[in-house]
Amino acid sequence: MRKTVLSLAGLGALLVPLLPAGSAQATSTKTWVSAATGSDANPCSLINPCQTFIGALAKTSPGGAIGVLSPGEYGALLITKAVNISNDGVGEAGVQFGGVAIEIMTNAGDVVSLRGLVIDGALTGNAGIRLDGALAALHVQNCVIKNFEGSGGIGNWGLLYAPSVTSQLFVSDTIVLNNGSVANSGGILMLPQGGNGFHAVLDRVHLENNVIGLKVDHKFATSGSGVVVRDSVSSGNAGDGINISVPSGMPGAIVLIERSASVDNAGTGILASGVHAVALVSDSTMTRNGAGVSAVGGGQLISYGNNRNNNNLGPEGTATSMLAPF
Repeated sequence: MRKTVLSLAGLGALLVPLLPAGSAQATSTKTWVSAATGSDANPCSLINPCQTFIGALAKTSPGGAIGVLSPGEYGALLITKAVNISNDGVGEAGVQFGGVAIEIMTNAGDVVSLRGLVIDGALTGNAGIRLDGALAALHVQNCVIKNFEGSGGIGNWGLLYAPSVTSQLFVSDTIVLNNGSVANSGGILMLPQGGNGFHAVLDRVHLENNVIGLKVDHKFATSGSGVVVRDSVSSGNAGDGINISVPSGMPGAIVLIERSASVDNAGTGILASGVHAVALVSDSTMTRNGAGVSAVGGGQLISYGNNRNNNNLGPEGTATSMLAPF
């Protein structure tokens, strides 16, 4: 099966609700939402909160923050400006939608931060978080992204990160599970589409029971990218645990995998495909996968000599070269 890759521009308006109608409104640097007591007719203050994220965003200044006051469902969201959305422990703050739950269409230089959200596709959604444009940085912390298994023709991914300019992605303390429905879909896809490449850090991230766990795909890249996967686990996926794909003639993607595990995946624990696909692997474990590690098409798997790659169902695979720790 093949995924129809990204005809992203312009789709967001079809997949997420429109901004509330009405004339221009006064904005604040800090707004609040409450599913229990809020109304989007309110000013979104601490005393008179809004009910949905989209309602609060309309009344939040660029670079401002939205805080969650109560557990509940807060609706799908189209983000068009820098914002920080935070749930600091009041209970489950849900975002459930059958299309794209959180679509990010911002400008170069904008920073978006999402913390403490449960983003659920309810088995029909297309993407949990999707960036398909310009952004300076996206921060995702302490979130759950699950159940995006729809068939919207753009691929089903928990997090689809497709920046068009130089950008950074930071994901920490987050679980991405049960996403994808076709061969080229799954947990997290990093797919740069221009600019000067991107830099990403995944720290304490669990990629569980997806189709592919993590895919770094450089088919549209115009410059090199670097990714760090640290203290993370890719497990129980129907395809590869970590897949680095760089077609011939495209700039390189280097992925450092440190103190992490790729286990119990039906595909390959770590796959580097293409002459400029590079995996640097340190103090990590690959076991009980369909294959341990694999480098094809000139891909490179560089080991620091302190990894554990054994007890896989198929070939264990070997590093293409070694680096001495220092």
